[in-house]
Amino acid sequence: MERVTGYIGRKALSSISHILDLFAFAYRILSLALARPKRGRTLIARVIVQQLYFTAVQALPVIIPIALLIGSAVIIQFAKLSGQYDFGRLSVLLIVREVGPIVTAMMVILRSATAVTIEVSYMRVLHELDAMEMSGLDPVRVVCVPRLVGITSALLGLFIVFDLVSILGGYALVWLVTYIPMGGFLYQIAKAISVSDIAVGIIKAIMFGITITVTCLYRGFETKRQITEVPVATSRSAVECFLYCLVINAFISIIFYM
Repeated sequence: MERVTGYIGRKALSSISHILDLFAFAYRILSLALARPKRGRTLIARVIVQQLYFTAVQALPVIIPIALLIGSAVIIQFAKLSGQYDFGRLSVLLIVREVGPIVTAMMVILRSATAVTIEVSYMRVLHELDAMEMSGLDPVRVVCVPRLVGITSALLGLFIVFDLVSILGGYALVWLVTYIPMGGFLYQIAKAISVSDIAVGIIKAIMFGITITVTCLYRGFETKRQITEVPVATSRSAVECFLYCLVINAFISIIFYM
């Protein structure tokens, strides 16, 4: 029994220490992101554009069909219950507040979080980050800041695209391929959506973007010895990002629903 208790205590302390390290790492990246360095702006801007293209633009062929499927499914199911519940309000709560942020976060985790962890891990193992430090460059500024800005901005953009395609595209798809009466649906959505609904989605998207980027970068910097550690770091970062996003999603939802 004492061994089990000791193991649980050690794991709890290790988890708390890891979370505090993530907060410290995030603080350092954000402090550098808010500063305006005199040198390296062109390089950072170019990396941000590349990260936006990879994370957001190249993900559109995947996120748009998913948004259409989810939006049309939600509209069809809620249309059957329109006499019992507020059709527009339910659609807004489910798509804008809950499904939109978490689906876009999962998309970014699968595409960008794993890719960034692998990239930074290889840079660490092959001593490219050490070479940057020896040449007078701060790896956190050059590597972390543009990826934080790029991934967070991309996730926010994908969230907006997902919501618009889910509601408008889902409505158009249901109207074209089914005989479900859709009169007044857009009016109900416009009437139901509020500033708090939009704020919840935006806050979740920003928090997810920061959390995903910081976690995958931290796991990449943590890899130091062998290339065989790269798959392990990538798997850990993906699982951690998904878990943290679920916790943040539940926490923000509870705050705004209270």
